[in-house]
Amino acid sequence: MKDIKSPILKTKEIIAATKGTLVRGNLDSAFEGLSTNSREVIKGNLFIPLTGERFNGHSFIPDAIKNGASGLLVQREEKEITERIPDNVSVVLVDDPLRALGDIANLWRNKFTIPVVAVTGSSGKTTTKEMIATVAGLSGNVLKSRGNYNNLVGLPLSLLEMNSGHEMAVIEMGTSRRGEIERLTAIAEPDIGVITNIGPAHLEGFGSVDVVMEEKGDLFSNMRGSSVAIINRDNEFSRILAERWMGRNISFGIDENAFVRAERIFMRGERGMSFTLNMGGVGKGIDMTVVGRHNIYNALACAAACRAMDIEYNLICDGLSAFRQIQGRMDLYRLKGGGIVIDDTYNANPASATEALKTLNDLKGKNESIVIFGDMLELGVEAERLHEEVGSAMADTGVGSIFLRGDFSGSVARGAIENGFREDHIYFAETPDKIMGILRSLMREENWILVKGSRGMKMEEFLQAIIEEFGLEAA
Repeated sequence: MKDIKSPILKTKEIIAATKGTLVRGNLDSAFEGLSTNSREVIKGNLFIPLTGERFNGHSFIPDAIKNGASGLLVQREEKEITERIPDNVSVVLVDDPLRALGDIANLWRNKFTIPVVAVTGSSGKTTTKEMIATVAGLSGNVLKSRGNYNNLVGLPLSLLEMNSGHEMAVIEMGTSRRGEIERLTAIAEPDIGVITNIGPAHLEGFGSVDVVMEEKGDLFSNMRGSSVAIINRDNEFSRILAERWMGRNISFGIDENAFVRAERIFMRGERGMSFTLNMGGVGKGIDMTVVGRHNIYNALACAAACRAMDIEYNLICDGLSAFRQIQGRMDLYRLKGGGIVIDDTYNANPASATEALKTLNDLKGKNESIVIFGDMLELGVEAERLHEEVGSAMADTGVGSIFLRGDFSGSVARGAIENGFREDHIYFAETPDKIMGILRSLMREENWILVKGSRGMKMEEFLQAIIEEFGLEAA
């Protein structure tokens, strides 16, 4: 293949992929790259105006043209806009610009033959994706989706960054409503599909864990028959999906029946964890700097995916040892004068909250612990019950004091109290400044503080306030 560094998209290819209608321009014209943000358009781009509940990208078409867009996708319902577009700008009408974006990304993806790994699951998606990229990066140039580019906009934009210098790609798939994983799988056409686990997340959009299973399972059911499914043997819902998959699979877990297993697990406190990575009967000890038992599963999922890409066993071990924690996901900070803060502010659901509490309990040893917790969002009618369960888990795992933020803070408190937690050790505070006085009085040398909540709760505000108040010794 010739050297391809950015998407060169011909008009006739776009029309074929999107089933669009050319109303201005010629079929042999081409665009260099595309953009969905009029402020980021550069000369020669195709501009795709997306719409949402509170915005309509078609309003920014004049800005996109001013910034150099040489072509536009326009929703058929907005056809009258085309009358005001300059003659030197190509225009293609489509039914839905968002779907067209995915269709174009699929067109571009199929210009390459490199293996594509897709990662989804109720928790651990991003960490597993980053682990795979770290390991695979030891043997070749890897394209990975940036940050949380895991939805119907972000995933296509990630695929459109693919170029001839890449030797493999790893992308993340997120979902909040039924049908999104099916569509994302159709766009990406992954060669390897990873489901980290299945549990209660985004229940507001799904209603039950069974529906979550079906949604995540759409990754496997829509992959090509030649693709490889990566199966979590220790997750009951994943095992159900495994029974439906008729193609090749590689299983992972601590279960003795898993092909990729963790054995002789040893938690080394804040220094990380060690285990033997057994892959098809071959074992080697690994020391990782990440904390939390859940990260063992992320590492095993990574190892299984890399095995599916025929990456050498020793490179897989080296890559896992080299992996470093992602900011906001069980990241540790030591405070001046003692005390350690666990930054787990990136997101939260019931499974990840429970795992974070277990990890806190393991790390603190005989020391005191404090939890600053914000609501878990998008849990629908199950929200109150699930928050109560997290409160109960706080009591079970020996948390000393709890600070709560959000509409369901009362539910968390109730769950903790009903499980024997002292009511006078629960504090309600919507802003960081309201807890600092109490926190100062509670802090002792070697105390542990866990800060966690859904992204929308902005729990990083509490983390930053703690760092500013006590000072940072080392990360």
